[in-house]
Amino acid sequence: MGRAFEVRKAAMMKTSAAKTKVYSRFGKEIYIAAKAGVPDPEMNQGLKRMIERAKANQVPADVIKRAIEKAKGGTDESYTSVRYEGFGPGNCTIIVDCLTDNVNRTVSDVRNCFTKTKSKMGVSGSVAHLYDHIGILAFDFGDDEAMLDALIEHDVDVIDLELDGQTMNLTVNPNDLYKAKAAVESLIPEVEFSALETTMSPHEMVNLSGEDVDLFQRFMNMIDELDDVQEVYHNVEM
Repeated sequence: MGRAFEVRKAAMMKTSAAKTKVYSRFGKEIYIAAKAGVPDPEMNQGLKRMIERAKANQVPADVIKRAIEKAKGGTDESYTSVRYEGFGPGNCTIIVDCLTDNVNRTVSDVRNCFTKTKSKMGVSGSVAHLYDHIGILAFDFGDDEAMLDALIEHDVDVIDLELDGQTMNLTVNPNDLYKAKAAVESLIPEVEFSALETTMSPHEMVNLSGEDVDLFQRFMNMIDELDDVQEVYHNVEM
């Protein structure tokens, strides 16, 4: 699963505009988690976990606070989670996850991105089977044997563990993400996570050339401009 972390490292090289997108994404997800229960992380486990993920992605405290306050304010905004899959330039594969308050608008906007870049939006499941759904955690720690012992003790389904210098990259069953977090914290109480999330990791990567490179970049630029888009996964070697 080393490829998952190569993809993750590339994704972490964000511009200022991209960071704003990340803040917006987590703002929506925190709002939804707060509305789904009590808007207090000590009483709402889903909200607490979402805040932990936001902090691992360097989302500022004021962004988190505004999302919770918005939920407390009694607004009636409602979001639906939708996924679109398709084939991009050079027959690469693309998955687009969205949160939207208007599904008709969102599907039209996403389809437009595919159409204008000589790509094709497929049916549900046409691409997702070519990816693994995984949980990833990254943090500073150098003792892989001690970490494996802690993970086994917490009954975590470990897929892979890699050391990159002093950074430990851990891949787990996505259902075990927070069991893995608890295992890490039992060994490193003051740990700070540089990655704590679930993601989609492609089975195989592809290299684009010629016109396909420009078309793919155009697709990514267009899709990034859509407010409803939360995550984009692809198998293009960057």
